Amino acid sequence: MGELEHKFDVEIKMTEDRQKLPAEVKEELKASGMMDEKGKLKLKGVSPKMLKKMKQEYVECPVIKENIQFIQCFVCPNFQSRVMGEVLCKGDPLE
Repeated sequence: MGELEHKFDVEIKMTEDRQKLPAEVKEELKASGMMDEKGKLKLKGVSPKMLKKMKQEYVECPVIKENIQFIQCFVCPNFQSRVMGEVLCKGDPLE
């Protein structure tokens, strides 16, 4: 199996601060069934323990050019894979 095609290797960083998802990201998650109406995340294949860890992680997004919560990165169409503390990002422009 070959390597996934990607432009950026983005380091995943930790924060102790509480992070909030932007309203438009929450709406996207609800529309795709990854969040219930009460705002609780329901990511398939992700344990509650891992989800708690993911909520404290962030990345310096090379496409948006700002720090975003890892969950926002995880559901982005540019997200390829998470490998050993890094995200493989396609780097395509977002609409």
